Amino acid sequence: MHRDSELRLYGLNAVRAVFARRPGAIRKLYLAEARIPQLQPLLKWCVANRVGYRVVEEGDLQKLAASSHHEGVVADVLREEPQSLTAWLQALPVGPQCALWLDGVGNPHNLGAILRSAAHFGAAAILLPKHATLGLSGAAARVAEGAAEAVPFVRMGRSDNAMAQLRGAGFGLAATVVRGGAGLFGHALPERLVYVLGAEGEGMDAALAEACDLRLSIPGSGAVESLNVAAATAVFLAEWARRR
Repeated sequence: MHRDSELRLYGLNAVRAVFARRPGAIRKLYLAEARIPQLQPLLKWCVANRVGYRVVEEGDLQKLAASSHHEGVVADVLREEPQSLTAWLQALPVGPQCALWLDGVGNPHNLGAILRSAAHFGAAAILLPKHATLGLSGAAARVAEGAAEAVPFVRMGRSDNAMAQLRGAGFGLAATVVRGGAGLFGHALPERLVYVLGAEGEGMDAALAEACDLRLSIPGSGAVESLNVAAATAVFLAEWARRR
């Protein structure tokens, strides 16, 4: 499997989501015998389109997925390339929109959970900085439970140019900070909003936070320092969706 152009997915919902949206991306399928009844439409498609599939043992699936969370199915699929920011903005419908700018989020389980929340609350995209190495992995796609097919990845250029383009399209940029920001629940939010989310450990780049239009924090009891980035994202998205 060519590492850059293909992706090894596993988990029932992740594989089904690719089959539903872009079946032509599927290159090879491996499944447990017990999954044959549930995956009949996919297997018929594989036969009709000469895509190879193999019924394999549990141990083989664990090795293929490099995980015990394969749920009885593994697929090699063509990776979907991120759109450019320009192309995404041109195709974006008018009206309220919310997107997530991920500044240094690297943990695949956090990315998967962020994708799932983004799909649930109708976020329009995941925006990736120019040189970010973050991309979809099998682990992220499984945690996302099919949401990886519902929310596009968009690759930005230089940060200052990306901000200018987003503002030109009517977006406000909100840096999400652990402390020192305006309280999320009492603060006005723009109809077109980009939440900028920092890395799991060190948080957001200070210069990037300073360049945003507003800084927002989630009020809490103070019993813990902050929420995990994926949990915080769900709260930010839920508050945006509640106001629409």
